[in-house]
Amino acid sequence: MGRAISDYFHTGKAGKLRVLSSMFYEDEIPVPTLFRTHDDMPIQERKAIELCRGRVLDVGAGSGCHSIILKERGMEVVAIDISELSIEVMKERGIDARNINFFDETFDEKFDTLLFAMNGIGIVGKVENLGDFFRSAKRLMAPGGQLLLDSSDIKYVFMDEDGGMDIDLAAGYYGEIDYKMRYKNITGEPFDWLYIDFDTLSMYAEEHGFNCEKCIDGEHYDYLARITLK
Repeated sequence: MGRAISDYFHTGKAGKLRVLSSMFYEDEIPVPTLFRTHDDMPIQERKAIELCRGRVLDVGAGSGCHSIILKERGMEVVAIDISELSIEVMKERGIDARNINFFDETFDEKFDTLLFAMNGIGIVGKVENLGDFFRSAKRLMAPGGQLLLDSSDIKYVFMDEDGGMDIDLAAGYYGEIDYKMRYKNITGEPFDWLYIDFDTLSMYAEEHGFNCEKCIDGEHYDYLARITLK
């Protein structure tokens, strides 16, 4: 993805960014959507930007499209991503961008808002890692801070014609997906990605000392949640 972002930023065009999974047919991410403006964003992303306050950490920021909007609104924003090419692009766009993993325990600055846009909680990978996710959130969240994330309940993928769920419960949580990405002649390493329904997210948040509220429903089984410490 970093190479695709860099190509598009520097040349105005990019090849196909393919998304591969053992569970689904091949998909494609249109690279220009990674540079979308406020008006092109879905309702849950626009709402998240509206709710941001104070010093903001934009996690998995990609091209920095959310960071730029927040910066234009006068907010202090730090963008992090594990892609060095994405970081280079964001720096060229005037963003305070850093090549840091959210789970890195040596990263201990404080923020009033932790923003996980574009299903950013997907970096958790598996439900069993949510404990590490909430511990990292506690480390980085300033007193009175908040965490904003959007995700999707992908149960619709497994529904049969009668509305029943065709899911193997023994195989783990249905929102745990394996992916790898391909761009031109580059194929990335496989990685786990998590889509989580709101009730499951709320349950884990409660277990780790957080309140979880749904701010808005999206147009297709997606939602925006706001999480705060009790």
